[in-house]
Amino acid sequence: MRTRTGSASLIAAGVLWGTGGLAGSILFTRADLHPLVVATYRLLLGGVFAVLFLSFTGGLRAMPRTAAVARRVLVAGGLLAVFQACYFASVLLSSVSIATMTTIGSVPVFVAVASAVAERRRPATPTLASVAAALLGLVLLTWSPGGTGERGELVAGLALALVAGAGFAALTMVNRRQVAGLDPLRTTAFGCLAGGLALLPVAVWLGIGLPARPDVVGLAIYLGAVPTALAYAAYFRGLRDSHPVLAAFAALLEPLTAAVLAAVLLDDQLGVVGWCGAALLTGAIGVSYWRPARRADPAG
Repeated sequence: MRTRTGSASLIAAGVLWGTGGLAGSILFTRADLHPLVVATYRLLLGGVFAVLFLSFTGGLRAMPRTAAVARRVLVAGGLLAVFQACYFASVLLSSVSIATMTTIGSVPVFVAVASAVAERRRPATPTLASVAAALLGLVLLTWSPGGTGERGELVAGLALALVAGAGFAALTMVNRRQVAGLDPLRTTAFGCLAGGLALLPVAVWLGIGLPARPDVVGLAIYLGAVPTALAYAAYFRGLRDSHPVLAAFAALLEPLTAAVLAAVLLDDQLGVVGWCGAALLTGAIGVSYWRPARRADPAG
């Protein structure tokens, strides 16, 4: 039951992240902000909202102040900053579809390889099949080679997307191991704050001013509260009771949810190929969900 609850938390996080991609893209279009500035707002606001919730519920009073907690918060914040910065830099150099496909699609591969090395065993055949199906589904769903600029920029964008994927995979692996006194919400709150503060100097240099319009402010609040504070808290909660490979597959729901929402709300046409990709992604995640990591098969 705990494993199923953890899996449900991971899936909820993936869906919420998908709404964040749509909200973030609308925000930097309407507010005329650099994508790195949007990433900074996302982490800082997410951290602030999570800290406020902790203060209202008394979660800050029992907050341990140990070296282990400080190290985990700094590592989580650093990895979040690397993930966000490299991903949005990849978007600028390539395209949203290519950056998203490469970043999110590489996460299960990195995690599966790292888990296999750590556990000293080959990933199970269903895991390998799910990775292959997920990668193919992402290609069909999001690949858009047109309008990606010069070849050098495309290569650099792909490299940054892989770094972003490696950063998120590392975040998944690191937070699988719990630190005494540091629950998922505290990890989210202080990790997001640390990551946002790390990006803040660059954001100030790029121009961090936010237009005081209701639609822009509302989007910023939603981006910080729901797909950041709530989603990362659910993700870190799910990591406690689920295998990290399943956690990586749950992240694939982000581009899937974003694509479906764009098709429904923005009238973006996925087409037959796109819907086939969505079906493959759903199948890959479904296999991972109904085959949670078993003690007899920890790599699967």
